[in-house]
Amino acid sequence: MIRLPLATESAPRQGPLLDTFGRVHNNLRISVTDRCNLRCTYCMPENVTFMNKRELLTFEEIARFVEIVAPLGIDKIRLTGGEPLLRRDLPRLVEMICRVPGIKDIGLTTNGITLAESARALFDAGLRRINVSLDALDPDRFRELARRDGVERVIAGILAAKKAGFEPVKINAVAIRGVSEFEVVPLARFAREHGLEVRFIEYMPIGADQWEREKVYFAHEILDQLETHVGSLVPAADQDPRAPAQDFDYTDGGGRVGIIASISRPFCLSCNRVRLTAEGKLRNCLFALNEIDLKPLLRNAGPPEEIAALVRQNIWEKWEGHEINTARFVKPDRTMHAIGG
Repeated sequence: MIRLPLATESAPRQGPLLDTFGRVHNNLRISVTDRCNLRCTYCMPENVTFMNKRELLTFEEIARFVEIVAPLGIDKIRLTGGEPLLRRDLPRLVEMICRVPGIKDIGLTTNGITLAESARALFDAGLRRINVSLDALDPDRFRELARRDGVERVIAGILAAKKAGFEPVKINAVAIRGVSEFEVVPLARFAREHGLEVRFIEYMPIGADQWEREKVYFAHEILDQLETHVGSLVPAADQDPRAPAQDFDYTDGGGRVGIIASISRPFCLSCNRVRLTAEGKLRNCLFALNEIDLKPLLRNAGPPEEIAALVRQNIWEKWEGHEINTARFVKPDRTMHAIGG
């Protein structure tokens, strides 16, 4: 059974960002907008009301939060959305975060639609890691999943990121049985051809539509398909035990594949991530049912020690895991686009 911390427990006032299961948190995912120029079926509804832009944290507020949590042990940042490249002048935020002492790594997850136009500016601002969501190379299947056209623009963005100097460029692909399972082999071959890494993600219950477990295309099935049609794989020797993806290398030296098996092989017990939504809510888990509103403190110059204490307590109260594979699982009210990918 999943254990929750006792309500009377208080977080340590010093030291690393710990929860009651001993997990150390150093990885912060920051959503900069809930807006998106696609409508992926597993992420958001077709008809959606976006937040008023005035409700979003400013770049200065985001940078201030990073300045507060960096001394607590946060050293890895990922900018997400919605679609983060819809946030005007995003390279400026990248520059601001890069200047914060203690931040060692900053990445970005994008759908790639406008990446070709901004890849160079992002690289010049200090961004070094980029993940591009691409579930299908076939234009019709892309449209079925994203409910918009644009696969050619995404591919152009990926190639522009490579040209700008990003290494590696990673592709994130959600594998859905009967829909995008047919894209596993083409995407893997595309990645090998262009020196990219592709990460296949099991279909999760976080979108607007009713989740159907029978549509989960499991990690072992993906690996079987890859080994049958693309190339032999072995577990990566330099696997990061805290990373969500299990990495595999082609035995012929032709690249790497990652599998994010949130359903069949949950990685909750090694999770090191915490999330800040676009309007300033702190979430200690993607599937969290509770969150802390930090915007009033960030917007009104609240004491940094008070913000730090709230962050510590939120992480301390993190549950053991999401319980997707039990009858106790409760789907969050927010969909992925509003939480941050």
